[in-house]
Amino acid sequence: MKDKVILALKKTGLEKAELEKLIEIPPSSDLGDYSFPCFILAKKLKKNPIEIAQQFSKNLKSEFFEKIEPKGPYINFFINRNKIAESLLNKITKEGEKFGSSKSGKNKKIIIEMSSPNIAKPFGIGHLRSTIIGNSLANIFSFLGYKTLKINYLGDWGTPFGKIILGYEKFGSKSELKKNPIKHLYELYVKVSADESLESEAREIFRKMEKGDKKYLLLWKEFRELSIKDFNKIYSLLEIKFDFVSGESYYNNKMEKVLKSLKSKKLLEDSEGAEVVKLDKFSLGNALIKKSDGATLYMTRDLATAIDRYKKYNFHKMFYEVGVEQKLHFKQLFKILELLGFSWAKSCHHIDHGLYLDEDGRKFSTRKGKTLFMEDILKETIDLAKIEIKKRENLSEKEVEERAKKIALSAIIYGDLKNYRSNDIIFNIEKFLSFEGNTGPYLLYTYARAKSVLRKSNYKNSKKFIITGLSDKEKNLILQMSRFHDIVNQASKDLSPNLIANYAFSISQLFNEFYHSTKIIGSENQDLYLNIVQCFSIVLNNSLSLLGIKSLEKM
Repeated sequence: MKDKVILALKKTGLEKAELEKLIEIPPSSDLGDYSFPCFILAKKLKKNPIEIAQQFSKNLKSEFFEKIEPKGPYINFFINRNKIAESLLNKITKEGEKFGSSKSGKNKKIIIEMSSPNIAKPFGIGHLRSTIIGNSLANIFSFLGYKTLKINYLGDWGTPFGKIILGYEKFGSKSELKKNPIKHLYELYVKVSADESLESEAREIFRKMEKGDKKYLLLWKEFRELSIKDFNKIYSLLEIKFDFVSGESYYNNKMEKVLKSLKSKKLLEDSEGAEVVKLDKFSLGNALIKKSDGATLYMTRDLATAIDRYKKYNFHKMFYEVGVEQKLHFKQLFKILELLGFSWAKSCHHIDHGLYLDEDGRKFSTRKGKTLFMEDILKETIDLAKIEIKKRENLSEKEVEERAKKIALSAIIYGDLKNYRSNDIIFNIEKFLSFEGNTGPYLLYTYARAKSVLRKSNYKNSKKFIITGLSDKEKNLILQMSRFHDIVNQASKDLSPNLIANYAFSISQLFNEFYHSTKIIGSENQDLYLNIVQCFSIVLNNSLSLLGIKSLEKM
């Protein structure tokens, strides 16, 4: 619908992109459905913005608006509900799962690095946010026509592996490794991390790994393979797939070239035996590139990774979906790439997210042994969903299992994505699983309710509906459906899936108000009402799909 406002404002002489940014949704429907502030035109036309609003309002006309009128320095647009309803319902019915999509990203490639768990440690709750947010953003960009590649960049190199290998040599058990490899390796890591006297020995082991020590590399390879096998169970449960799975270790033999480039640009400086890039003049401190013992760090590997990816993919943009605590690291990374002369560094962005917190408001920490295992959480959530389902309906075990999995995933995914990504979240699965209120199961239940109405009426797509007078509830629901494309666009610009999540909840509330106040089947306006129900189900399903949630026909 915003496109119709932009078209009406063509006479202002402003570019489409500029108009798109300026158009607002008023705080009250009494002020219209959209408004345009005339302040930007004041300097250009050398007139008072109130006068400009009055002048332009007289000359703006469109069949899609009941009226266009000035209010102070604003031009307010009141949508012709009947006209837009007819046009919109036909459009949604025709386009179906493509409604709201576009080809704006055609021939542009986007890389999203996401999930990135650490080898030989359990897939904890901390990596869940990166996985869920990254997957949703990939869906959004693909929906807008971009070629989107999801990369799972594993933490499979670095000093922690010295600790894990040292722990296995000192305290490890082959039988425990065989029985429960990841939990056993994790316990060893925690034990070694707690003993400061073992720090230097662990560092030495990693230094030898970088030099090619065969014994340590064989152990590392075994731990890596066991971890990936374990991670794949989680991704299978989450129903998330990657285009590429890579890791820090892949770039171990590519870092010398990066070091040479840094030296040739005179960016490397000595600091107490270590090598750093000083970024003080950019208020970014010092970026440690190589330790005094010769070991490389995340920064060295990330520089090599970014350079290699641009050569391979020639991306339009590259996003790193990583926790907010890494903000400084990525600012340093992008600045160093820029100093190395790579103009595409400005196309690299850090998508930060807040933490999942325990009920006590504290961070889960693998170092201190305080973490939640993702596999345990998923199984527990599915079991809780089964209990809720069995309270409501008598189903076969297979049907219970299938529904429980979708409901559990909707609870976890929506429980995360309804929040702005940079905010911390208290992890409370009982609240996430509620069938009432702002939850994933509530959205699935609303979708199933709409599909139930369509089944009972033997609905078939029809254009034979007539629109005369629409109630406020019908108008509000249709108007909200018209905003879907704008919401998707905004979510891609702000890198904020919560906009789509909040939209899905809002439109579900409006549908339930319409459902409870309207006799749909058997009414004089049955054809129109069924068309509204069908279109709502399409828009909600498209919204859920972008979040990574699969809908249910029956609940």
